[in-house]
Formats: sequence, structure tokens, C-alpha cells
Amino acid sequence: MEHRFITMGEIMLRLTPPNYEEIRMTQTFEASYGGAEANIALALANLGIDATFFTIVPNNSVGKSAIRMLRSNDVHCESVIFSTPEETPTHKLGSYYLENGYGIRPSKVIYDRKHSAITEYDFTKVDMKSLLSGYTWLHLSGITPALASNCREFIMSALKMAKELGITVSFDGNFRSTLWSWEEARDFCTQCLPYINVLIGIEPYHLYKDPEDPQRGDIKDGVPLHLSYEQEDEIFSRFAAQYPNIKCIARHVRYAHNGSENSLKAYLWHDGKTYESKMFTFNILDRVGGGDAFASGLIYAMMNDYDPMDTVNFAVASSAIKHTIRGDANITDDVDSIKNVMNMSFDIKR
Repeated sequence: MEHRFITMGEIMLRLTPPNYEEIRMTQTFEASYGGAEANIALALANLGIDATFFTIVPNNSVGKSAIRMLRSNDVHCESVIFSTPEETPTHKLGSYYLENGYGIRPSKVIYDRKHSAITEYDFTKVDMKSLLSGYTWLHLSGITPALASNCREFIMSALKMAKELGITVSFDGNFRSTLWSWEEARDFCTQCLPYINVLIGIEPYHLYKDPEDPQRGDIKDGVPLHLSYEQEDEIFSRFAAQYPNIKCIARHVRYAHNGSENSLKAYLWHDGKTYESKMFTFNILDRVGGGDAFASGLIYAMMNDYDPMDTVNFAVASSAIKHTIRGDANITDDVDSIKNVMNMSFDIKR
């Protein structure tokens, strides 16, 4: 089956001090573009998937530059809306500052995305059926609905239309504490669960011990960050039992030894069974986008009918490689390089 992939969200200008400098001390910034959903479109397009990105950007040089970068990486952007000052009065592209950590000093992010174009646009002008028709896979995240009420309504509309059109839907909860509260995120993202086929991450969602009596609490409350295989399997199974529309659940787990060295592994639930990946340990050049690289690796592997064990290992290997690439996205067109990491083959390739 030839897949046509679409995702939607905010693309931002990223400003990073060079050479691991601190924001408060630097005199220059390196400019690039990124955002969770855009990162996944970029990664998949570079791996040869027909990938489209939908967003709203201001019709000015900054907005055009962001879209030019996407197009230069073979991402289709025909549906992107370049808004006017009348449509989005602040007429602004969201941005963020990234201070890359080093050694014991962790990375730091400062957002400047309030009143960005996507949060001010009237999405009732978008024909959702026309936008999504012809695609086989839609990816969304919990970041976009956190931005503003218009974005929440838009994401819910997209989920409902995707179900009507029979499109496979993947969703990454991607909680951002600077954008909304934990309870706000759980309340909204739980409403999304009936429309999701591939669930990435197990938070932020309500997974009640008794759906008829929420007062009995959430199955995930009180469990540690690093779960055992048995705990992962239990939670995955409860998600699948309550939401039979979910066909696959994947979660990657990070072990931060310091700001420069991390380890990753992942779990994947498919067809009633939970699979555990290898553990990958690596040095970090640029951590941002690691979760998006995991998601793109997972989607790529599923689109290409990898078996579940290879799927989860390919997804983690994609994330591990991203940590060695500057910028937000896992921009590599070499599937074999990911497979080599997946198989832990690190020799020079001649």
C-alpha cells in the first residue's frame, strides 16, 4: 500500500547559542526551524514517504522562510495557509530559544509563541474534508491543542473527519507544562482516545480503574517513571481494552545519565503482545526532537510492514541517531544507517 501522510501543527523559529553557550551570555544565535509535527513530516519525507504538513504562518519573510525549509526537504506544503494581518493580527511566527546542555548542565527551552499566527486563525474557514481527503495516515500531537481554544477545536475536528474517512491516526500526547496544566491536558487528550489507532506515549490521559467511577483513580497514578515490563504490559492492555480502536501503543523511556549522555529503550504493544526494545546508549549533540524521531521511526516501520520487534528497535534507533544531528528534525535519507544502529553495527561504511 502506498501511504500518503499528513500532519498539522505549529512550525517555529528556533534560536540557539552556538557551541553550547548559555542564552544569557551569548552574543549570537543560530537560526533554524522546528516543531513536533513538522519534525515528523521532515523525517518521513527524507526517508521517501509522501509527507504533507499543514499549518498557518504569517505571510511575511519569516513565515515564507520556514515553509521554504520544509519544501527543500521534500515536504509537501500546498495546503499551508499564509495568513494576512487581518486574519492573524499579531502576524507572528512562534519561536523558541534553546540552550543546549553539556555534561551536568541540562538543556533549557524558552518559548515565545503566544499570539502566534496559528493561535489567532479562524479555523472554521478550513474545509476539513477537503484538507484530509486522499491521505492514508494523519499524525497529531498534544502540543497543538495546548496552544489555544481554536487549535483544540481544530484538532478535534481533524480527528472526527479522519475517522469518517477511514484514515489511520497516530497521536503523541507530548505534554508541555508551559502551555497548559496536567489536568487540562489529560481532560482534552482523553477525549481524543476514541479516534486514535496508534498511540505514542501513555500520558497525558485518564485511564480510570473503573470508567464508571472515576473517583477510584487512574491506573497510572503512582507508578514509577521507569516501569517494569509487566507494568507496561498491564497499562497497554488496559488502554486497548477500554479503546478497541487502538491497534498499537508505543512508549520510549529515557535514562539521563547526565546532560551529554543518555540511554533509550522502548516498549510496543501490538496484537495483544508487548515487545521490549534493546537499550541504546549515546552521547548527545542535540537532544530536541528525540521523541519526534522515535515517532517518525515508528510510523515509517509500520508503513513498511516491519515486524513488531524490528518496529520498536527501528523507532528507538531513529531517536538515538537524532541526538547526533543538529536541529529539531531527524533529517537523514539513509534508512540503512538507522538499521545499522538498530543492529548495533557502528563500523565505518565504505
